[in-house]
Amino acid sequence: MTVPGVVASPVTLTATDGVRIDGDYRRATSPRALILLFHQAGSGKGEYATIAPRLAAAGYSSLAIDQRAGGPLFGVNATAARLGRPADYPEAQRDLEAALAWGRAQGLPIILWGSSYSAALVFRVAAAHPQGVAAVLAFSPGEYLDDKQAVAHAAAAVRVPVFVTSADDAGEIAAARAILAASPAALKRQYLPRAGVHGSSTLIPAKNAAGAAANWAAVLDFLHRVGGPTTPS
Repeated sequence: MTVPGVVASPVTLTATDGVRIDGDYRRATSPRALILLFHQAGSGKGEYATIAPRLAAAGYSSLAIDQRAGGPLFGVNATAARLGRPADYPEAQRDLEAALAWGRAQGLPIILWGSSYSAALVFRVAAAHPQGVAAVLAFSPGEYLDDKQAVAHAAAAVRVPVFVTSADDAGEIAAARAILAASPAALKRQYLPRAGVHGSSTLIPAKNAAGAAANWAAVLDFLHRVGGPTTPS
């Protein structure tokens, strides 16, 4: 879906270890919140090229970043290319934290949104840095880190509203369920798609023609509950 008038502005961040991070910021008119968009393995901020404009139309500004653990699945990942070496998933947490620090300066409630491995990391970030975090959305979360209980352990400290979903795959569904169960949040939802694919791609019609529309409806319904009514799009 193309949303006219929503243009990405480049943002450059610096992680605490000096790594430079490229990002795309899209500002909604009268934004309800700022959504920080984090990609899956082998990917980059281009994963959100069609998702972020639709979020803006629904009233949510967003920042999508190129994490150091990524690649060219949706176009060039400038951060990973510049780093010049493979990075593991835990290293990329510094990139998410840099985005959170930038987000806090914008003066809006912050929603963390992760895809695949970053859907694991958003729980760690929300647990370690709760200030200003209003909600967490995790697309295909799992225990992707060396410690196979690390994500559930982090989720146990996440009290803000949580939304999880996955591909229509028994293993992914079970992994998401276990992580969500660990959270004490009063508002939490596991959305089981009739047609879903891995990560945030579940919302991209070109990747999930059969299920993207229904999956978008579930996401916008959750955002409605967290951040106020959304504009139909």
